[in-house]
Amino acid sequence: MQRQLITSWVAGVLLGGGLVLGGGLEPGVAQVVTDPKTAADQLFQQGIQQFQVSQFREALQSWEQALAIYREIGDLQGEAASLGNLGIAYLSLGQYQRAIDYYEQYLAIAREIGDRQGEANSLGNLGIAYFSLGQYQRAIDYHEQSLAIAREIGDRQGEAASLGSLGIAYDSLGQYQRAIDYHEQSLAIKREIGDRQGEANSLGNLGIAYFSLGQYQRAIDYHEQSLAIKREIGDRQGEANSLGNLGNAYDSLGQYQRAIDYHEQQLAIAREIGDRQGEANSLNNLAAVSEQLGDYDQALAFYQQGLTLFREIQARDGEGKALGNIGGVLGQQNQPELAIIFYKQSVNLREAIRSDLRGLSLELQQSYTDTVASDYRSLADLLLQQGRIPEALRVLDLLKVQELDNFLSGMRGSNNSRQGVPSLPPETAIAVNYNDLVDRAIRNSQDLRQLEQPGIPLTPAELERLASLQTDQDQLLQAFNAFVDSPAIQSHLDELKVKDPDETDRNLALTNLSDLQNNLADLNQNAVLLYPLILGDRLELILVTPNTPPIRRTSPIAAADLNRLVGELRYTLSDPNRDAQAPAQKLYDVLIRPLAEDLVAVGAKTLIYAPDRALRYVPIAALHDGQHWLAETYRTYNITAASIDDLNATPTPEPHILAAAFTTGEYTITVGSNTYPYSGLPNTAKELAQLQTLTPQNRLTTYQDTAFTPAIIRLRANSHHIVHLATHAQFEPGPPEQSFILFGDGSIKTLADLKAGWLNLTNVDLVVLSACETALDGTLKDGAEILALGYLMQQAGSKSTLASLWKVDDGGTQALMGYFYEALLDGHQSKAEALHQAQLALIQAPERTERGSFVVVTDAQGKAIDPTQLSHPYYWAPFILIGNGR
Repeated sequence: MQRQLITSWVAGVLLGGGLVLGGGLEPGVAQVVTDPKTAADQLFQQGIQQFQVSQFREALQSWEQALAIYREIGDLQGEAASLGNLGIAYLSLGQYQRAIDYYEQYLAIAREIGDRQGEANSLGNLGIAYFSLGQYQRAIDYHEQSLAIAREIGDRQGEAASLGSLGIAYDSLGQYQRAIDYHEQSLAIKREIGDRQGEANSLGNLGIAYFSLGQYQRAIDYHEQSLAIKREIGDRQGEANSLGNLGNAYDSLGQYQRAIDYHEQQLAIAREIGDRQGEANSLNNLAAVSEQLGDYDQALAFYQQGLTLFREIQARDGEGKALGNIGGVLGQQNQPELAIIFYKQSVNLREAIRSDLRGLSLELQQSYTDTVASDYRSLADLLLQQGRIPEALRVLDLLKVQELDNFLSGMRGSNNSRQGVPSLPPETAIAVNYNDLVDRAIRNSQDLRQLEQPGIPLTPAELERLASLQTDQDQLLQAFNAFVDSPAIQSHLDELKVKDPDETDRNLALTNLSDLQNNLADLNQNAVLLYPLILGDRLELILVTPNTPPIRRTSPIAAADLNRLVGELRYTLSDPNRDAQAPAQKLYDVLIRPLAEDLVAVGAKTLIYAPDRALRYVPIAALHDGQHWLAETYRTYNITAASIDDLNATPTPEPHILAAAFTTGEYTITVGSNTYPYSGLPNTAKELAQLQTLTPQNRLTTYQDTAFTPAIIRLRANSHHIVHLATHAQFEPGPPEQSFILFGDGSIKTLADLKAGWLNLTNVDLVVLSACETALDGTLKDGAEILALGYLMQQAGSKSTLASLWKVDDGGTQALMGYFYEALLDGHQSKAEALHQAQLALIQAPERTERGSFVVVTDAQGKAIDPTQLSHPYYWAPFILIGNGR
């Protein structure tokens, strides 16, 4: 279980709103004046002084009084400033929606009176509020608007605050280096203008970014510098945040008692000043330390208190982490049924946040996914252990949609993927009971705070009410502690316990699973669907068949060991002089052998494959059982979550083909910081010639070299059923702007261009990229760029894509494509069967050559390639079919 610590940010909130006020008042002291404007100004200044010493409620009262006077005398500037500062106070108290209401009023007046400074302030504070609600896209939009205005009007302090807030947002999205860049810019400005408060904030935020990068001692250094300044200037809230962040760093270093000391200090200050977010953060982190020490009961108590506060202040990210952390503790306490309920709530909350991120860049969406994916995998893990395979399939589908949605934005998965993870009736009942307790605790807490405000006299009725609330609070604590053992909850848990290991329905109508099984049956290809899931200590394998319940098997291999196997196989596949059979057999033993008897029993002939993570970098057809390559036994093709619903789309029987090739020329392409030299591919001219032989002239359109341009492909592609591009293409892990297709005139189009709708392929059955390469820097990533290619072509309208996983041989590709199109066009075979026949042709090249039935294949220099070499998977295995295999 991956514990999720919660850091305490300081976003550099702006006080003010354009008013320049003089005179100092002691906090809480109001002078008697007769002039309303002077009285309002004094109250306003008093609120600032109260806020600066973390007297948030007292500051609220001062600013509310000032606001009333400013409105009465028609002072729009004073009204706007008061609204802005009221928003800041409510933000500090964790009442984010109320803060937004004030900021929006502030923004409207600032724009009305032409107050650019106030407009920038209100935009920045709206960004902070939406960030606190977990709406990161809106937060970034507001901060960027605020930054632009601050720079336009020369507001250095506002510029520094906006830079810091953007750094916070990017850190939360997993973009740690980018966050550091923003914080360093912010820190430099704050030091330049002598802003000690801002300097402390930036130092603390840099500490958080380095903590996220695992550089704990460096994080400690920054937090200690920040803490010293905050204590020097009397910033109690900032002091508490620094203490909490130091606690996180020492926790990660295994110094648990020291971590507890810091978190307890943060908790005390947060409660003293009414900082609900800080209180929730410290409770969550105290829980994490307790969990690390094996005190699960104490951890649950802290997590539950933190969850209540996060939900009360609508801090969705904190709530999602708390729910996942509770699920993790329950899992460690051997309560899997209960753990699943909390993980489901966590995952569904993350889905809601993810939906709000769709307007952000693909890189940022992917980064956010990386920060939350552990809960998805933990949930799938528990469901599989409980034999609840249909539900695990739903999570697997959702996880794959999650990865691509964040890589590409706007992903359409299978029928129900966007609806999150459904609950069984007993789970719903348990969740309702638990959430009722949380809601009751929230109401109790809110009422208690109203009656426990210092210095406010209470009536006898209010005192009686206070006593009742305190009693209820004690009863709530007992109710939380006794929740699991209550008869009603135990009864529901008994309904969830697995009684029959073959029971897979679990009383849940998973229509997407039955639809998928119907699709498999309708294919009439003896097709099955293989879902692997890589977990930390094992590989889970799920096989979906047309007529049987899903089959689950397990390979006891650690994720790191599996990655090494994948890396070893990919290395040997990418050079025909290396022996690929041994590593191919090792991977077969963990990925296919556990299911071998099941595949035979169900009569499988077609493997539809949904690879997970590193498995995307090697073709399943290139696995070896000790006697044969998998391609000799099964048709294979890959699917994305987008193609699960489209398995049965029927191709055009007499397709029109657009074929283009880069045959001669030299180009050097620069994309980002990478430079790629490319030469023409002589054998691609032979590919076009083969197509001319196989295709009636009126159904083939060809373009070559400089005539092969993005403009002509965009113009003509959708008037054909097959689009064949015989040219270089590069697919890189990372942002889609770094992956591209090269055209014959030396220009490129990236995956980002495809995502933006550059091509319309609604009439296209198949896109073939016959010379692409997936580049790796020596480490395996998650393979999202491979899925992205297939999905983007589907998003553009194409039903399927044929592309290669490594830099292929020009001559070998010519031979493979020749046999592929011969089967596809002359034999009217399915795409999957045509690829299968082409693979068999190269595997059997030596025997076919002896019989005189194999074409002569030449390399780039025109030299004939030894047919015995062509049987190496380097030549026949790189191409994978993604999408519809019919």
